Amino acid sequence: MKGFGNFADMLKEAQKQAQKMQKRMEELQQELKERVVEASSGGGMVTVHMNGRQELLNIKIDPEVVDPKEKEMLEDLVVAAVNQAIKKSQQLYEEELGKLTGGLSLPGLSGLPFGGKP
Repeated sequence: MKGFGNFADMLKEAQKQAQKMQKRMEELQQELKERVVEASSGGGMVTVHMNGRQELLNIKIDPEVVDPKEKEMLEDLVVAAVNQAIKKSQQLYEEELGKLTGGLSLPGLSGLPFGGKP
């Protein structure tokens, strides 16, 4: 059965490629943990730093915005900055994933950086 020998070689090669891709994905996840995006709202009154794994690193709030009477506005600014940081982090992931996959859309990878998007 000569035809199956070639098929077995193709399977072995595909397995090697999959292992390389898996290793590179693990490296990419580590790299993304170290890359930071910044987003702000309210003209810089609230600034958020998030890594490429969508982990919130810190929130900086301009003291001028801290007014008990304006608590709701401050909360809105924080939400806006965090949401913007999430979008930037997702874009970073998609860009890096695109480099890894050569622009191919692979089922199960796109849009699912680390636990998936809602």
